[in-house]
Amino acid sequence: MIAEIISVGTEILLGNILNTNARYLAGKLASAGIEVHFQTVVGDNPSRIMDAVKIAYTRADMVIMTGGLGPTKDDITKEMLAEYFHSSLVYDETAISMMEETLQRTRKESLLQSLKKQALVPENAKVLYNHHGLAPGIIMEDEDKICILLPGPPKEMEPMFEEYCFPYLVEKSHQVLVSLNIKLLDFDHAPVIKVGEAPVADVLGDLLDSQNPTVATYAKDDGCLIRLTALAADRKAALAMLYPLAEKIRSIIGTEYINYMEEEE
Repeated sequence: MIAEIISVGTEILLGNILNTNARYLAGKLASAGIEVHFQTVVGDNPSRIMDAVKIAYTRADMVIMTGGLGPTKDDITKEMLAEYFHSSLVYDETAISMMEETLQRTRKESLLQSLKKQALVPENAKVLYNHHGLAPGIIMEDEDKICILLPGPPKEMEPMFEEYCFPYLVEKSHQVLVSLNIKLLDFDHAPVIKVGEAPVADVLGDLLDSQNPTVATYAKDDGCLIRLTALAADRKAALAMLYPLAEKIRSIIGTEYINYMEEEE
């Protein structure tokens, strides 16, 4: 399964905030065995959000969106998704009750009509109730298309993803993506010719062309990292693919130049 991450928010485009959501989601999707080929950032503009969704579905089975679920006029992500899926927006009474309870508990405030906009959800969507904020998320399925819509604030998005989305995605993917990192000694403790990214890539040769597991080299300030990644039915099967390859690489590089080898969390 291939997913695309769409981050909605003009503040991200302007550089006012750092897009940590995309980094978090990409890592979680990888661990669930779901590939991400593209990430998109789009501002709070209806036509551009719609264009981003349409483009995403030409190259992905699943779209995961963050942001644009708030109470203001420029929070329009749900509206665009409802339009795309030809669905009407309806109030979710459970979401309204939870919002009222949260406001009373945290702010001693009543639920204003303007805030109720956040409780609007597309008909037939699975509602992801927010235990760390106000706006619920949603999961929509239509034939071969899946959309997951999550709040923008990381303190709300991350626990919602962990509670609802990760188990859902694991069940959908039927596979896992596991990585093994081999960290070479830093430049101060070994010859550069041994641990620089380009020389290491030259030494590994055709191993870098491997498709599953894949082998990739990354330049770091303190040396070079080799990441091996396998896609398999479960973690045990993935590791059975990774460790023989890792031992082969260790024999090529020389264990005296390897700082550590560990599974990626």
